Amino acid sequence: MKPEIFNFFTTLLEKTSGISYREGKEYLLESRLTELAVSLGYKSIDDLYQKLKTSLTPQLLTQLIDALTTNETYFFRDEHPFVALKNNVLPELFKLRQKDGVLNIWSSACSTGQEPYSIAMLILEHFSAYLNSVKVNIYATDISISAIEKAKKGVYNQIEVNRGLPVQYLVKYFKQNGANWEVDPRVKSMVKFEVVNLLEADKKIRMKFDLILCRYVLIYFAKETKEKVFRTLWNALNPLGYLLLGATELPPYTPPDMEKVMIGKTIFYKKKG
Repeated sequence: MKPEIFNFFTTLLEKTSGISYREGKEYLLESRLTELAVSLGYKSIDDLYQKLKTSLTPQLLTQLIDALTTNETYFFRDEHPFVALKNNVLPELFKLRQKDGVLNIWSSACSTGQEPYSIAMLILEHFSAYLNSVKVNIYATDISISAIEKAKKGVYNQIEVNRGLPVQYLVKYFKQNGANWEVDPRVKSMVKFEVVNLLEADKKIRMKFDLILCRYVLIYFAKETKEKVFRTLWNALNPLGYLLLGATELPPYTPPDMEKVMIGKTIFYKKKG
């Protein structure tokens, strides 16, 4: 790929989504752009580049972001965080919010929905007694329109349900529909999906949350973008609330009201009261 084309796409993507392809990801970028070019009927990346350079429509920008964002996810990903949520974090938050009667959770880069649905199933399975007195709002967002559309449908193939989903959950919270499995309406009703760019979340997100998950996202951002997004997440967290990052991720800075809490094998970041 020519340097000018590489710079055009990396600059555009970083400006619009925060995602950085600049360091050692040339092959991945070229591979995904080639697939996008072919799918849109262009002969090469060069042709796609010429089109975007002269006529960048909102639709083309959306297709570009969808093609270049990583939507790797699965049910109960990494397992250990969900054990910590079940045994420690959620019991604490439900007790804390019994008086208010509302518990807000934000899955801030939910991809195709497996993470927020996993949380919903975990709550239905282990905390149903609280649901009479506490309304649970699970807000799930992602920059990818196609990912959110799939998440809203809640339909997954056999390979997808085989990744991380315990068989008892599959039987209890899914209905088989031909070769696919559809999430039970009880689970779906707990989650609200919306397309949100994390670079603009500080303007779009008005509510406060008791638990925020932003896993395996910051690793794709440049340093300044990491700090901006982390600040947005931290500002959206209620006092005594918890923030969960990916296992390989660290906060880009330490707010004065942040407490690092190790629960089992999982690190959470708790906002001091």
